[in-house]
Amino acid sequence: MIMQLDQFRKYYNHTIHPELVRLDRKRMRFIRLLLIAVLLFGAVVVFEIYVRIFVLSLLLMLILGVYMSFVIYRMRKFIREFKPHVVRLVLDFIDDQPLFGELEYKPKGKIPLKRFLSSGIFSLGEAVYEGEDYITGRIGDIEFEMCELLVRETSRVRARLDDVFKGIFIHAVFRHPARGRLLVLPRDEMPLMTESLRNLVANGGQCLDDHIPEEEFLGRFTVYGTRDARLSALLPQELREFLTQYRRQSKIYLSIIGQHIFVAITNEKDILEPNVLRSNVSFELVREFYEDIASGLYVVRAIDVSH
Repeated sequence: MIMQLDQFRKYYNHTIHPELVRLDRKRMRFIRLLLIAVLLFGAVVVFEIYVRIFVLSLLLMLILGVYMSFVIYRMRKFIREFKPHVVRLVLDFIDDQPLFGELEYKPKGKIPLKRFLSSGIFSLGEAVYEGEDYITGRIGDIEFEMCELLVRETSRVRARLDDVFKGIFIHAVFRHPARGRLLVLPRDEMPLMTESLRNLVANGGQCLDDHIPEEEFLGRFTVYGTRDARLSALLPQELREFLTQYRRQSKIYLSIIGQHIFVAITNEKDILEPNVLRSNVSFELVREFYEDIASGLYVVRAIDVSH
């Protein structure tokens, strides 16, 4: 299945770790170049104090400025290219698994705002919608797309932007449409999701918590759906157990509308963003990104199999 952490660890050791080591050597070269630039700047300042030849000092500062600009440009390029490079390695592991078609990756792409809103999970006013790491592919007969999103809206109380969602957002399409409509939300997010629930209730939705036997699941989630939604097909026990476990580390939202599945997984960290001042050779850095992708795809696959 998709969640194969033991196999991913072996893949990391064999393929990703050596590449991270190579990239970290490049990072260290930039650090050394920056240290040289700082030392040269100090030397130029001392030279100016003792020699006091303004024109020569100005020339040396200009040369040093060009050198610094070059180093900073190369470092920014390294930061910009680090994440796409590692993401492609992670995707190579995923699309080698059974049922997966080839995955396509666009570092600057994103799911359109209109599709994000069509999930019915989030309601927005005036919003700032940013995305990256757009991935498309197939699991069996299911076509899916995903990306990392940062969605903010203008606060109704203060003159600032409030975070609405930050994390991985997945949209997938069933081959055959499901009956009814379902919305699964983290219970502690209920006060913020009133408009989403109001829209669903206005379209025939109702609370379905009484039809779910697991108390631990109900302690973490609430479920709303239309009368014709089949819980056994759209939210099977295996999936409820998975969501209960996963909720301990991250918030996850689920929406099913006809042929469409939407999964939103929050992650407050900047996923796979490299650090310049310390090593990026870390399994945890890569594992977190893999688990977010794999968890979303697991949800999609579990619903498809049951449906």
